[in-house]
Amino acid sequence: MGTFSFSDIRLSQFYGIEIDDFAHEIAKLSLYLAEHQMHIEFEKEFGRTKPTLPLKESGNIVCANATSIDWEAICPSKDDEEVYILGNPPYLGARNQNTTQKEEVNNVLKGIKGANSLDYISCWFYFGAKYISKNGGECAFVSTNSISQGEQISLLWPHILSRKIEISFAHQSFKWSNNAKRNAGVTCVIIGLRQTGSGKKRIYNQKSYQEVNNISPYLTNNRNVIVHRRTHPISNLPPLVFGNQAIDGGNLILSTEEKKEIVDNAPDAEEYMRPLYGAENFIKGIARWCIWVTDSQYKKANKIPELKRRFKKVEEYRKCKGQVARSLVHIPYRFRYIHTAQQSMLVLPRTTSERRRYLPIGFLDKRVIVTDAVQVIYDPPIFAMAILSSIMHLIWVKAVAGRLKTDIRYSNSLCYNTFPIPKLTSSEKSILERHVYSILEEREKHPEKNLSLLYDPDKMPKGLKEAHHQLDLAVERIYRSKPFKDDEERLEYLFRLYEKMIEEEKETNLKLNLK
Repeated sequence: MGTFSFSDIRLSQFYGIEIDDFAHEIAKLSLYLAEHQMHIEFEKEFGRTKPTLPLKESGNIVCANATSIDWEAICPSKDDEEVYILGNPPYLGARNQNTTQKEEVNNVLKGIKGANSLDYISCWFYFGAKYISKNGGECAFVSTNSISQGEQISLLWPHILSRKIEISFAHQSFKWSNNAKRNAGVTCVIIGLRQTGSGKKRIYNQKSYQEVNNISPYLTNNRNVIVHRRTHPISNLPPLVFGNQAIDGGNLILSTEEKKEIVDNAPDAEEYMRPLYGAENFIKGIARWCIWVTDSQYKKANKIPELKRRFKKVEEYRKCKGQVARSLVHIPYRFRYIHTAQQSMLVLPRTTSERRRYLPIGFLDKRVIVTDAVQVIYDPPIFAMAILSSIMHLIWVKAVAGRLKTDIRYSNSLCYNTFPIPKLTSSEKSILERHVYSILEEREKHPEKNLSLLYDPDKMPKGLKEAHHQLDLAVERIYRSKPFKDDEERLEYLFRLYEKMIEEEKETNLKLNLK
């Protein structure tokens, strides 16, 4: 009878770092249990196995803070060994970190500009990349999906990729929760890293996977082009800015009922009332109201008792708040910003559902005031709505925007200002304008439906859907005459164009500086 070989997998080959003392002991016990389970499986397959008892060796699990300890000291590596690092680090956004955690992030990511805006989990990706860039092997972490979205990418990923590290596989966003009480759940991704090589890579979703040549930090099948925030559009588009910020403690904002009560008691007050829209009530078509008093109107408005009372409440509120609020104490009758339109405005909510095939945007009258829950183009050219309403733009937004769970967080600096568009001719602008009017006409055929219903993918009227389809075809012809076969090809084209436009911009700026 030949020599029988047992498994060469041993508990001494497992290393770990756990900050909590109790969890640290549980982790060691769990390894024993896992080993016992594997012995049972081994015996089922081969008829014999090593005995579990007596317990001899355990995993090398240390009780320590993974952000404050040298990983190589815990898990030394030899040239002929393969190391696999797996982790499920803590999920803490930049705003949710306490002082100690902030210090840990800054210590680990020392020298990285903008480290204060990075998630706590960035430390693990940075340490993991550093470890395998020196020792080889691979690492993979379960993470909140914010690590592959929005500003996180431009702040963190260049410092990972520059170590000759690549993403070897990725599972795109999925929802995760457990059975704990009051468990809100999080939206996660799984990302694997390894040294740069020629091997195939896989992108997984909840239904399937695809083999690709490269996985970008956005977890897409693209080159490692990284989109950075911009203060002005890269394309020839008008500025998109935030709506008005009140900082008023709610005292300048009115429900329809409150507005009616004030006007019933003081009809002169209606002169100082304006329709007010934020994101949700814009999408649902439910107007609120606000008190809108200019500097020249203040003395007259302040003679109306209810307005005077509200101005006093605003003043008291601002006195008790931060530096910005205190700087507004002398103007308790107005918002922090007082932007208005001469004719009309194009409004875009800052947060929108990922289910929608198109962004829910629209025009509002010059009399309307909008809050900073939306972004707005004041007195826009009509063709701007065509660009923002296109599937080309939404594909770009879904790739580069941040997220609130899975909802899109639209940012002017990351989504709008970075969106690459070829230079438009007058003829192309006219064509786009005609498609905008077609969309608006289709919307008007359904006065009983607000934007939320009109752009629900399960309830979108056929005529509106067709109008958008025709607009999409027109927008795509601006980029190239050959139709795109799918969204992946569209996104790949957009990233290439973005990269080209950035290089052209650099060359132009260099020439200007040399003059």
